[in-house]
Amino acid sequence: MAVGVAFAAGGSELGVPLAIAIGIQNVPEGFAAAAPLVAAGARSIVAVGFAAATGAVEPPAAFAAFAAFDLVSGLLAAGLAFAAGAMLYVVVDELIPESHARNREREATLALMGGFALMMGLDNAF
Repeated sequence: MAVGVAFAAGGSELGVPLAIAIGIQNVPEGFAAAAPLVAAGARSIVAVGFAAATGAVEPPAAFAAFAAFDLVSGLLAAGLAFAAGAMLYVVVDELIPESHARNREREATLALMGGFALMMGLDNAF
């Protein structure tokens, strides 16, 4: 939905960089969806299908958000704040403890900082 809102609010100048950033993020998300299935014994093609399905909802949601932007633009700030809070909760409650569970604290912290630096660089580049 963020891509649709970005295109509606800022045109291609805002929408294209956001679509690229979300597309880049979808690659590891797909792997994260497929890896447990393969580890559990699912065939690779089934795992790839489920990984692709995790992103299949995004284009229709983007079009719906673009179409409904004028109707719900007043709720944009609250919606973005809620989404940011939900993501922070997931990271703090699930991802950080899991990444530190196997005596890999330093690697996890360096990866977090590297990802943050990459996103800051991309933000400034676009």
